[in-house]
Amino acid sequence: MKKLLFFLLIISLVTSCKPKQNMIYMSNNNFQQEVSQARYEGLRIQEGDMLEIIVTALDDLAVKPFNRTTMQKTGEEGNAGGNARLGDNQYQVTSDGYISFPVLGNVYCKGMTKQQLKTELDSRLKQYLTDPVVTVRHLNFNISILGDVGSPGQKTSPTERLNIFQALALAGDMRDSANRTNVKLIRYSEESGKDITYTLDLSEASIVNSPYYYLQQNDILYVEPDKNKQIAANTTNPNRGLFLQLMGVVLGLVTFVIALAR
Repeated sequence: MKKLLFFLLIISLVTSCKPKQNMIYMSNNNFQQEVSQARYEGLRIQEGDMLEIIVTALDDLAVKPFNRTTMQKTGEEGNAGGNARLGDNQYQVTSDGYISFPVLGNVYCKGMTKQQLKTELDSRLKQYLTDPVVTVRHLNFNISILGDVGSPGQKTSPTERLNIFQALALAGDMRDSANRTNVKLIRYSEESGKDITYTLDLSEASIVNSPYYYLQQNDILYVEPDKNKQIAANTTNPNRGLFLQLMGVVLGLVTFVIALAR
């Protein structure tokens, strides 16, 4: 009888005080080897994106018509179409995926990386300029981070090369109660024309080789709480889970004392 009671005590203590697993990011596999293989392929331009595009060349006079800053100063805003109301050298991607560029007209850029758009503009500008240099920069790289993090909400990244851990840092990191093995990434797919949800395990070092390691414009991250927090949230008393654990410990101690008394 005493052995049975002692066994029940051990089971009670182990189950009620079980430590949380997967508390460390990328704790599985070879971290250094995996990280060295991470690749950044660049952001994909989407509708609504705000781009800053600046054109330079050896001939300052010849390049003026291709920069809205100089066009506005000379009263030629009309050539910039609907973009004239924007700031200096800023272009907003339309719902059809175009920007209205001075002289060149409508340029399709949706789905391109900055480098691809730069190459496209370089090619067109060579008809008018000698050795043009095009600089393209995102001005509104936004992502949303929801769930069990320190500061959920929409975040604007100060850098375009943003990986999933940098994004979580913008949101105050995951809470201790977060489930690091089941993070959801919602990303719009140009191919399917709809949002697709991907499941990421941040306890695996191989996450850096995932095509979703670097975030894209308008990505949504959802960090779900672990099972204990979900149970507590679904009960009337949010402390019920902790209460039950404490009761298990107390019951185990009482059982142990009774066993010793006999």
